[in-house]
Amino acid sequence: MNNILRGILMAGVVFALTSAPAGAELKPGTPAPTFDTKASLGGKIFDFDLKAALAKGPVVLYFYPAAFTEGCTIEAHDFAEHIGDYQKLGATVIGVSGDDIEKLNRFSVSECRSKFAVASDGDFAISKSYDATLDAGAGRMFSNRTSYVISQDGKIVYSYTSMKPELHVANTLEALRKLQTQPVRSGY
Repeated sequence: MNNILRGILMAGVVFALTSAPAGAELKPGTPAPTFDTKASLGGKIFDFDLKAALAKGPVVLYFYPAAFTEGCTIEAHDFAEHIGDYQKLGATVIGVSGDDIEKLNRFSVSECRSKFAVASDGDFAISKSYDATLDAGAGRMFSNRTSYVISQDGKIVYSYTSMKPELHVANTLEALRKLQTQPVRSGY
């Protein structure tokens, strides 16, 4: 495929992604769908299990369209820059996209700066279970730019969808701070 045709195709994908409606994400109070998948942290592949991560503390789960694209790189840099803030709040951060694990190995080192894991959702099963998909037409699907905060009891306490990457980190950090100040609820 020549460069001009490739540019036209990518422009169409970008338009489809940025013009898609937002707000279809799962709402607070909804049980978070559990999953396990291949992930990469610092270029090392491992099995990520949401249930195991929640046993350690809250989880910030964020979906993004594609590694190494402009908005996704900005967002990854922002999460990496603030990983210490997440750790102080006891939270695990995991990014999810439809990229294959080999691409994510490179992305986890260069753009995530080996600070947090990114997971592969090649069949978009995880993205679909979280209502975080975008149909780009012509049979192409991407994960929508959607962020969740999931409490240790497995409930979604915050969700935010916007193709603009700038507020995902600030919003999820604020949701985690609010979560810490809420009284602990008993299981009955």
